[in-house]
Amino acid sequence: MNGDEQPLSNQRVVIVGGTSGMGMGAARAASQAGAEVIALGRRPSARMAVEESVHGSITFQSLDMTDDTAVEQMFETLGTLDHLLITATPPSPGGPFLSQTMADARAVLHGKLLGSWSCARHAAPRMPKGGSITFTTGGLVTKPRMGASMMMVAFAGLEALTRALALELGPIRVNTIRPGVIASEMWAGMPQAKRAAFFALVRQRFPAGRVGKVDDIGKAALFLMTNDFVTGAVIEVSGGETLVSIE
Repeated sequence: MNGDEQPLSNQRVVIVGGTSGMGMGAARAASQAGAEVIALGRRPSARMAVEESVHGSITFQSLDMTDDTAVEQMFETLGTLDHLLITATPPSPGGPFLSQTMADARAVLHGKLLGSWSCARHAAPRMPKGGSITFTTGGLVTKPRMGASMMMVAFAGLEALTRALALELGPIRVNTIRPGVIASEMWAGMPQAKRAAFFALVRQRFPAGRVGKVDDIGKAALFLMTNDFVTGAVIEVSGGETLVSIE
């Protein structure tokens, strides 16, 4: 790949959640585009997996995005950056609305919504004009699911925050990727036979005719980092999921 094909050459990309799944797919895409990639994640043990999967200039740092003090210190240490992508979704309680406590609700919002807010808040002052911040949400915003009410609130809040920050932080650009069904570690808790049946149904019914790959998210992230006329947008990467029903 020559210099003309490396749109992120000499740029620093920080990916919160870049040690697995969609974040690792984005780390690969950014690295191949010439960026210096800093992958942040909760598990120090993920360093080897990142280094084996992503070739190029990449470093790993451990970070819990729910700890605002730790987030602030991390971005102070990292210094300047050009692009921030947040794919991490910290573990949080779900379940029926009437069985949840206030502590459960706060844990969900503190994890995904406020954790993402914290990363953006501490990164933005260290970004140049034309830099970018990209959040990730999910299909719950348009297709509610039983037992996931607060995560839906968190996702919807992030998409609203996207539009607000696009106005407030411009010309730093702020966007969101809304993934659909992506084959990644997030499905590890589903029994293998059930997961295989679900993926088969997705391939049958989704217009794209397949299950998403983490590299699909990487391509979308790269687009949002490099297209300097896109801001305040929610980009759905779902293979046409919203057009069909798989109930």
